Parts: sequence; structure tokens; C-alpha cells
Amino acid sequence: MNEFELIRQYFARQPVVRRDVVVPIGDDGAVLDVPADQQLVVSTDTLNAGVHFPVDTDAVSVGHKSLAVNLSDLAAMGAVPAWFTLNLSLPHIDPPWLDGFCQGLFALAREHQVQLVGGDTTRGPLAISIAIHGFVPRGQALLRRGAGVGDLVYVSGELGDAALGLLQHTGKLQLPEAQCAQVLRRLHTPTPRVREALALRGLATACIDISDGLVADLGHLLDASKVGAQVDLARLPLSATYRQQLPLLGWEGALSHGDDYELCFTIPLVRREVLRHVTQQFACGFTCIGVIEAQAGLRITDDAGQPYHPAAAGYDHFRVS
Repeated sequence: MNEFELIRQYFARQPVVRRDVVVPIGDDGAVLDVPADQQLVVSTDTLNAGVHFPVDTDAVSVGHKSLAVNLSDLAAMGAVPAWFTLNLSLPHIDPPWLDGFCQGLFALAREHQVQLVGGDTTRGPLAISIAIHGFVPRGQALLRRGAGVGDLVYVSGELGDAALGLLQHTGKLQLPEAQCAQVLRRLHTPTPRVREALALRGLATACIDISDGLVADLGHLLDASKVGAQVDLARLPLSATYRQQLPLLGWEGALSHGDDYELCFTIPLVRREVLRHVTQQFACGFTCIGVIEAQAGLRITDDAGQPYHPAAAGYDHFRVS
């Protein structure tokens, strides 16, 4: 099988066919229609084996996660997903692996009605790079900047289970079967909060997705908004599984590990009741963890009101050990 046969067999045929895709896969470029009064939002992420997922991760999960992390970026912008391109580096052509990869990739694409419109395949170490495109009504994109003093800081879902999943996957933690499945699911097949983010348009003043850890990503939001924040450890939303492991593992998994792909956002105090009604629509829930302050920087306090200093600021590909 050569490169072009691989594309025809695995990627040219797919479950999503959108009307706004004028020319799909098969030409030198895609031709796409952008709806009137909408702005185009574009984001991209690269996943490398052994860095963004363990090398022995099953292909279905790799396909799912490759698209999920990009959908999470669009969610943080309040955008509706539309199209994506895929650049895939493979050490060799492995039909069973490609079948599983496409299964995970296109199942999530179908769920969010996002169509593959192009890309490239090459021989090399396993790496997946996706560029995703979506729409947002003009002037309504959620941005990192915009948080104001007195705004409340919220996160969606629960934090830290992906950290437990990695410890479980690498044999550093042994959880009961049901808990093991839960944390591995959070690590390998995260849920992008696209629908939740759309409900925050016009409500949130700033937003970011938590990919590198709460400390790092909330820090980016604070820097962009030129404000600071105070966060209470006791308010962090943790699963029952994480709470059981808290005496052993501490708070670092929930604060700094990353791979949660939840939303972190701010809202003015006067919109709190509106958000409470919005929260009822979504099973993941939204939790208030702190407040925006004028003084720059992130201040974390424990349940005794004492300062807590995380051991790490979040994931950084180029941090010097």
C-alpha cells in the first residue's frame, strides 16, 4: 500500500459530509464556505508518541484524543467545530492500527459534525498534527483576556483524574477495576466541553481550556487579562477516586499535571444565578474555585487559609530539569 492508497482507504471516506465543504479531500486544497456574519476560529495541536500519550496506548484512544484536544481548544473560544486537517507521521503502514485510529477519530468527528478536509501523511516517528476550524458569531469569541476584578473563577468537571490515569497506566498506582477504568478513560479519551462552552458565550468574561494544568492555564488567563486571582484548594472539584488518593498523592495532579481538558472561565458576580441555571443543563457541572483580584499573580490557599505553593507550575515541553 502506498501513500495515496492509504489516504483513499482510510481517510477519503468518512462519516461526516458537510454542505459547506465545496471541494473535499482529493485536490491540492479544500474549498470551504464560511457562513455570513461568522468569524473563523483556527487552532492546531501536535501529539507525539511517548510525550502526549504512552507509546502503548491503543489506536482507538489515540484517534479520539488527537481530535479531542483540538476540539477542546475550539471550545475554549466558544466556537462551533466545522472542519479539520490531519498530518500523520507513521513509522510504517499498520492496517489494524489505522483501522483503530480511524475508529476513534471519526466516532468523535461524527459526534461533533466536524469533517476532515485535507492533510498529509509521511514516514517517521508516530506523530499526529491536527488543525481545526470552527465558527463563532462576529465579536462573540471567548478569549483569555477580559477577566475583571471581582469576577468569579470557575472550572468545569473534575480535575486530576488524568494524572491518576497516567500513574495507573505506568504501574505506579493500583486502583480497583472500576476506578481504574474511570481514570484511564479520562487520560485516553477526554471529553471536549464544546456544548458547555457554547452556553458560556455572552456570559463568561474570559475562558481557557485546561491542557497543561490549572496553575499554568489559569496563569495564562490572568496574564492576558492583566489581573491576579485567589483560589481555594478546598473548592477544587475532585472525583471520589482522587479524594481517596489525596492523602498519598496530594494536590499536584489536580493543579499541575494537565490533560484534564476542562474549561476554566470567569464570570461577573451578578451573572452567578444565570450560570447556576446553565449548569443544570450539563452533567459535568461548573464549580466556583476563586475570585479575580487586582494584584497580579495566582495565590492558592489551603483550608486553613494558609498559602499553598504548588511543586510545579504546569506542563512545559521545554522546561529544563
